[in-house]
Amino acid sequence: MLYLFAFTLTIATSVNAYSQPPAKAQLIFSDDFSKGLDSSIWISEIAPLPDSKVYAKNGKLLLDTKGGVTVWLNKKLEGNIIIEFKRKVLVQGGTNDRLSDMNQFWMATDPKNKNLFTRNGVFEAYDSLSLYYVGMGGNTNTTNRFRKYEGNGERTLLQEYTDSLHLLQPNKEYLVQIVIKNGSTTFYVDGVEHFKYADPRPLTEGYFGFRSTKSRQEIDEVRVYKFE
Repeated sequence: MLYLFAFTLTIATSVNAYSQPPAKAQLIFSDDFSKGLDSSIWISEIAPLPDSKVYAKNGKLLLDTKGGVTVWLNKKLEGNIIIEFKRKVLVQGGTNDRLSDMNQFWMATDPKNKNLFTRNGVFEAYDSLSLYYVGMGGNTNTTNRFRKYEGNGERTLLQEYTDSLHLLQPNKEYLVQIVIKNGSTTFYVDGVEHFKYADPRPLTEGYFGFRSTKSRQEIDEVRVYKFE
């Protein structure tokens, strides 16, 4: 069962923290995958390689692919919103198991096509989109990068970490929270702020998608809130 609750976290006072939605936030979408994977809600784009699939099992969304994959939430988001979910990179001896690429797109649009869902999962195919992107544990878990895709093929690097505190641990469930508020976008992991950007040309609407490549990942308790 999916339910609302507050997370209590103890972190250094020098770190900005986020743990629960504002009191008046409205829950506008949730999915705990207890009823399987609804293909009308989740649009999967998978690179055409063997041993690659996206499916739901035991109340979890599984991304298990040999190559690139994007799973889009088929709901256009706008204004001040919070996207949160639990996510884990599985390293347990599976065919595609690799500690890498716990990635996500948000506020994504295609400047040349009203229909966003036209790509094949290959990473370079998304270069022409307009969006925000975090690649956590990219390049075989050596980088954590925050980019803005400008919609013209340019992918502006806004911030990057390479230290172990900002990279992935195997089989660890993370709480990820993305907050878009008044032109600023902030990315939190387990209540700790990783990235924040006050965009002078903010992306105010678009789609959210889970992104990865050659790995097996488990996702649960997806929620989207809207607030003033």
